[in-house]
Amino acid sequence: MSPRDVAEALLRRWYVLLLALVLTAAGAYPVLRPAPEYLSSAVVVLKPPVTGNQPNQLTNLQPPLATLSYGVIQQLQSPAGHAELEAAGVHGGYQLIPRNSGTSATPRYLIPSVQVQARRGSAVAADTAVGQVIEVYARHVAEVQDAQGVAAGSRISASVLVAPSAALVQGTKSRALAGVALLGATAGILGALWVDQFALRRRRALGEPERLPRAERVPVGG
Repeated sequence: MSPRDVAEALLRRWYVLLLALVLTAAGAYPVLRPAPEYLSSAVVVLKPPVTGNQPNQLTNLQPPLATLSYGVIQQLQSPAGHAELEAAGVHGGYQLIPRNSGTSATPRYLIPSVQVQARRGSAVAADTAVGQVIEVYARHVAEVQDAQGVAAGSRISASVLVAPSAALVQGTKSRALAGVALLGATAGILGALWVDQFALRRRRALGEPERLPRAERVPVGG
């Protein structure tokens, strides 16, 4: 189809474009007035046991810490882990992000930390979900050591390095509106062209003459 054919088809099916405009405006309303969403985040760190030679937990470096932490994370991200967290009251999405790059307080790669995140409709609900995930994570760390018969004085402990704190998620409305407008325009144009082609094929199947554009009509007897 030439650009002129496309323009004439859109003019013939203006009502499809009008419907697309109405639907696009309806879709833009939630973008302009989005429901509030809060992101809560906390950091949990695994600490080795305090020993006589190493009274400072953060200097008693043991590489198995990272292995234990990642193993627990995989357990909680499995279907069984999702079911366990659901039973614990965590209804909705959550993330456990391993952080082994170190901070000003923890050495690099040897004292692993886990960033726990959850998004909810209120700050209290988001903080509560993160706290519940941390409780289940700490329980798994203890259960792994229980299964191995680790003595109380030699146990690895899970400690909250950064307490759960929720913040309002601020999206970019201009980008969202541009996306909705682009989607609506594309759907409207494609829909109008499809309706026009469908109508033409149906007219040919019924044996009706095609309606030529006004500029192409030749007066009878001219």
